[in-house]
Amino acid sequence: MSAMRFFVFLTLCLCLAGALPAPVLAQSAQTASAEAGAFPTQAQRLDSLFTELKHERDTDAAKGIADRIRREWQDSGSATVNLLIQWADKAMSEDNNAAALDFLDEAIRLKPDYVEGWNQRATLHFKMGNYRKSMSDINQVLRIEPRHFGALAGVAAIMTQTGRDEMALKAWERFLDVYPTERQAQKEYGDLAEKLTGQRT
Repeated sequence: MSAMRFFVFLTLCLCLAGALPAPVLAQSAQTASAEAGAFPTQAQRLDSLFTELKHERDTDAAKGIADRIRREWQDSGSATVNLLIQWADKAMSEDNNAAALDFLDEAIRLKPDYVEGWNQRATLHFKMGNYRKSMSDINQVLRIEPRHFGALAGVAAIMTQTGRDEMALKAWERFLDVYPTERQAQKEYGDLAEKLTGQRT
């Protein structure tokens, strides 16, 4: 049995044996409550947060909203997938890219509609210089969540790296439509617009 399969097998055993009961029980209770209408669903929470983000004019307050959106994205609703993502994060921090890819591949296989699985793998491919693979994963992110500002920043970065400044500018426009007060995005957009204007004159 490969190391990857062993880790997944171990995780599943722990879940089934009740060694990880709290997240599973909490998730089940939250799901049941949401179905009963007691709590908003994740999709409803995200819609509300994105509305707040679009209209918030205070930079610090907007950053807090963006952080809440990221936390929503990070929770897959599956203890196993969440654990795989944690392992992938650790492997990436240790520059163990092969292991990180294995963990992310498995997370995506188990939950193909989990946006952060695709986003994390896109980030890793970008880090490794695999822009085509990164862009393919980003397209999956944006298919699931068109408002994913991290993925839109990724599009802009890839377009800039590959010399397609006009497409990068369009990606920053889309980013700022979702998250208008992000200062670095504003700067990137302004610098790129100025550069393109200079090229046209």
